[in-house]
Amino acid sequence: MSAEKTRRQIVEAADHLFYRQGYEHTSFADVADVVRISRGNFYYHFKTKDQILDAVVALRLANTQEMLDRWEAEGGSPAERIRSFIRILIANRAKIMAYGCPVGTLCAELAKLDHVAQDGATTIFTLFRDWLRRQFVLLGLKAEADALAMHILARSQGVASLANAFHDEAFIRQEVDQMYAWLEAQVQKAASP
Repeated sequence: MSAEKTRRQIVEAADHLFYRQGYEHTSFADVADVVRISRGNFYYHFKTKDQILDAVVALRLANTQEMLDRWEAEGGSPAERIRSFIRILIANRAKIMAYGCPVGTLCAELAKLDHVAQDGATTIFTLFRDWLRRQFVLLGLKAEADALAMHILARSQGVASLANAFHDEAFIRQEVDQMYAWLEAQVQKAASP
């Protein structure tokens, strides 16, 4: 197996484990066991857990940007693209109920640890915020675009947190429907003179 492929497998395994177990509760041995490599081979690629964390954050940033680019390319209107954002709560409901939001849980854990990588993880939220802001601007709501972006981002995080706490799929669906209705109200507001 090539060094690049092994490194990628380590990062993907660490990403998965950090999400399910938390950064603090995931060890080198946990990641090495999943990838099925020796510790020596593991240390060839990463000397510290913080190096792995940096690689995981970079992977999540790249994956988030790829998803946003796809929504941009596939979504017809700004409202349709915002619906794609809301829909991730439904698409990922099983994982959210089990583990919470991957971005939110990582940011919360790193904040508790006062970890230096906290700002990097928060950059993932910034990608969503900037993308959502742009969609609201395109919708015709420039003056309040950032506030609207933060509102829908905060609401989705609240839904993820409560769905994780209560393991309630009906709650997720109800909240998604309400977010769709809220978005439709914003579309109507933008369309009115």
